Amino acid sequence: MKYILWLLKAAIFFTLFAFALNNQQVVSVNFFFGTLWDAPLVLVVLATFTAGVALGVLVMMPRWWKNRRAATAKTVAKSKARTAVSNTTEDAPHGV
Repeated sequence: MKYILWLLKAAIFFTLFAFALNNQQVVSVNFFFGTLWDAPLVLVVLATFTAGVALGVLVMMPRWWKNRRAATAKTVAKSKARTAVSNTTEDAPHGV
């Protein structure tokens, strides 16, 4: 199974490498106010992908923080409940 995963990773790498070699033409990206960026197509695609991933992570951050706070609060509540239960059972007389 380990060799199949390595083979899959190698196939993905060589596919992306071939894509990069086939798309070395210079393209012009026109921004606002007449700003122009001339770069190889591969760099434009890579920059767009990276910007998309970064934007996706930034958009998901508040939800991750909210879920993390909720999970922490739930864990603390369970811990306090266990402590309260263990304290009440220690106070009960034994053998009666």
